[in-house]
Amino acid sequence: MPAPITDWRPEDPTFWQHTGKRVAWRTLTITTASLVLSFASWFVMSAVVVRLPGIGFKFTDAQLFWLTAMPGLAGGSLRLVHMFLIPIFGTRKVITVATLAKLLPCLGLGFAILNPGTPFWIFILLAFLAGFGGGDFSSFMPSTSVFFPKRLQGTALGIQAGLGNFGVSLTQFVTPWIVTFAVAGGFFGGAQAYSKAGKTSSIWLQNAVFWYVPFLVVLGALAWIFLRSVPVKASFREQLDIFRNKHTYLCTITYVMTFGAFSGLSAVFPMLIKTVYGKFPDAPDPLRYAFLGPLIGSAMRVAAGPLADRWGGAILTQLCGLGLMTGAAILGFGGLLTPGSLEQFPMFLWVMLGLFFCTGVGNAATFRQYPVIFSHSPRQGAGVIGFTAAIAAYGPFLFSTLMGWSVGSAGSAKPFFIGLLGYCLLATAVNWWFYARRGAEKPS
Repeated sequence: MPAPITDWRPEDPTFWQHTGKRVAWRTLTITTASLVLSFASWFVMSAVVVRLPGIGFKFTDAQLFWLTAMPGLAGGSLRLVHMFLIPIFGTRKVITVATLAKLLPCLGLGFAILNPGTPFWIFILLAFLAGFGGGDFSSFMPSTSVFFPKRLQGTALGIQAGLGNFGVSLTQFVTPWIVTFAVAGGFFGGAQAYSKAGKTSSIWLQNAVFWYVPFLVVLGALAWIFLRSVPVKASFREQLDIFRNKHTYLCTITYVMTFGAFSGLSAVFPMLIKTVYGKFPDAPDPLRYAFLGPLIGSAMRVAAGPLADRWGGAILTQLCGLGLMTGAAILGFGGLLTPGSLEQFPMFLWVMLGLFFCTGVGNAATFRQYPVIFSHSPRQGAGVIGFTAAIAAYGPFLFSTLMGWSVGSAGSAKPFFIGLLGYCLLATAVNWWFYARRGAEKPS
């Protein structure tokens, strides 16, 4: 068992060069690999639901939207717990337990798919348990923030969050491929007959979740063996001091705009393609395109981290907000959500990918802002990262339920995107007034 760290001074150049750098980057490597699988297992339901009707599960579109919503509800709620864990239990214990906990939804969902008689309430429960992966972010990211000096936090947090976000694309990209053959000679179970557009083929849908199991076991072991905890301690009561600072709530508003939009759009993108363009002959396969959005958003979160370190996060958050408003306005008023033919699909796809691009830039920018805004207390800065991430993690739940309501009540997702436009206007105004304008209270 590695000895606990009793002396941690990342802002000391000599300490950082000789001791801190090696420990910090090793920690970042292991926790980021685990976070990739956290996001993948959190969003796996969004990739599975579009195939469930084809293998015989008689779920309505409303029920399918609820299955994509439940991981978001759980993820946000669990992040409210995770945000307090690192100062109490330390990095090593928290990362290890969180990594192994994801075995429960992955195994459970795989066995549920294998049984065609599995009732809807079981799937709802398993979708909620998939939120284990969503909760991790609010302990993984605060952990990283205390391992690195302020000058590298934008880069380190951008790398971890960006690569972690790749888990969304991973699950949506790998699922269509890995369900087409028997993994390990059929060890993971038999095939299902999959029907679409009058054609029938064999798929192994349980592979979509079972393939994570060995990787989770290995990463859990690596976390227990190699990770260490830094001496940043605070009780639950002490950590509540962040709620006496108005910037905790202002930062939450801006992060809901960036990560809330990223996670929410990632969850609904496959079902949005299915409901809007699935009625046409030769309709596009949602999973052929859905992974592109999270992929672009994740890549921009990594790429924009160093830019935020160089230019500051506030200006990039401002540009993100303007971009999101533009994309939401095009979708809300441009007719792409009530198409007359498949010829409109390419434009719809490009606008959606533009939204993901903006969320990636904004995600990197906001996480550069928060340590600067709370520079007087690194522990508070880490706590605010955890809290804002917790609230923004409700994005999949809110986006799925509101879009399901919009489609069911108004016949299209137009009201949803008009509402998104209004929220982004509010968040962009908050960012401008408090953080981006000349003479702002907390320039960041």
